[in-house]
Amino acid sequence: MQVSTEQYDVRVVRYFVVAAVIWSIAGMFIGVVLAAQLYWPALNFDSEYIQFGRLRPLHTSGVIYGFVVNILMGTSLYIVQRTGQTRLFNRSLSWMVFWGWQLILLLALITLPLGYTTSKEYAELEWPVDILIVIVWVLYAVLFFGTIAKRKVQHIFVANWFFGAFIIVIALIFILNNLALPAYFMKSYSVFAGAQDAIVQWWWGHNAVGFLLTAGIIGMNYYFIPKLAERPIYSYRLSIIHFWGLVGFYTWAGTHHLIYSSVPVWVQNIGIVMSLILWLPSWAGAFNSAMTLLQNKQKLKTDYIMWFFMSAILYYCLATFEGPLLAIRWFNMLAHNTEWVIGHVHSGALGWVAMSGIAVFYYFIPRLWGKRGLWSNRLLKWHFWLAHLGVALYAIALWVAGIGEGYMWLTQQENGSLAYSFVEAMDFKAPWLFVRFFGGACFVLGLLLMAFNLYKTVSMTVEGSEDAQ
Repeated sequence: MQVSTEQYDVRVVRYFVVAAVIWSIAGMFIGVVLAAQLYWPALNFDSEYIQFGRLRPLHTSGVIYGFVVNILMGTSLYIVQRTGQTRLFNRSLSWMVFWGWQLILLLALITLPLGYTTSKEYAELEWPVDILIVIVWVLYAVLFFGTIAKRKVQHIFVANWFFGAFIIVIALIFILNNLALPAYFMKSYSVFAGAQDAIVQWWWGHNAVGFLLTAGIIGMNYYFIPKLAERPIYSYRLSIIHFWGLVGFYTWAGTHHLIYSSVPVWVQNIGIVMSLILWLPSWAGAFNSAMTLLQNKQKLKTDYIMWFFMSAILYYCLATFEGPLLAIRWFNMLAHNTEWVIGHVHSGALGWVAMSGIAVFYYFIPRLWGKRGLWSNRLLKWHFWLAHLGVALYAIALWVAGIGEGYMWLTQQENGSLAYSFVEAMDFKAPWLFVRFFGGACFVLGLLLMAFNLYKTVSMTVEGSEDAQ
């Protein structure tokens, strides 16, 4: 049974996608400000509210919870309708999820610059906001799985497998990692301490990356890449292997952040082994997506949206190579706690996640508003090259800075004293921090071009067919 487009609930999807565009620019602009502060520390203007320690969690929360969660909620609620040939389980519930999530982001925007923080990576928001997050997330889960339950086809498309996994796993690990005893309003203390706290924190921290920034984005791409390429998924069987590989091994890899720590060695070793195994499903999934695009080589030659997707796939390969590499003890000793790690994170966050999101924005938004195409393909090309220049400068600068920094920290003189001082290491990496800032600025400039192009697109008076596929 085929359901016509008019019968789908797309209005709330539009709101989620617009919110994602806004937060992508806001979150990454704050990142550029932080990069500038690292090179020009005076740019904090001696203000407690905009100094690095308070803006940094606002940057990560804006990108992860603002940009990524909004685009995943929006696209998942669209895809589950299309692939299930049914409307949303409850329209009122979808609006509760949307406005509830925007309230959470507003509270983050207020509380983090004021210094209310748990100080836990990617989990900085205090307990009242955490409770609200859990409530909204449960409502989102009810909405998503309720829609799957009322689907009019027997098959559950593979994208929904990935969406379902990211919803369930994030709920589980977020709640456990944020278990805390409130001391008073906006202040709490974790129920875990010491090595236990570190293990639980990086079980969360790494899998927030693994399931929000990886599994969720993969689910989104498994729908939109075949649509854009006008070809079926290269290997549906491989996509299922990709799913079970990530679910089976990713959740164990977080302790590779704790190598050379007080965490038991066998726990560290589990993280190392699972990280190395992750190479297989990650690259298998990347191969599957790349081959899907390559099935339409003629369109790939000229379609810059397909190039964005292909670039995202290549950066996914790079990021999933670097992660296991950092889990190997000899390399971890050199690179951990250096700028290399920041380069690795952003080759994934900008190269994989943001490039995927940008491609979805360009493909999805015109169709969601019933337009025939983009307002300006020239601006699309400019954005493509600005984005790639930005990511390349950003990542390469921090790789060079990180390896040099790690080498200087480890080098000893014959008597065992350090050969380089901390200040000398900072002087070495200072020029590379400027390159990092410039690369980030290029990337954000590209986002501004995208926002203008998309605004002009949805404002065009010439309407296209409302197929929104």
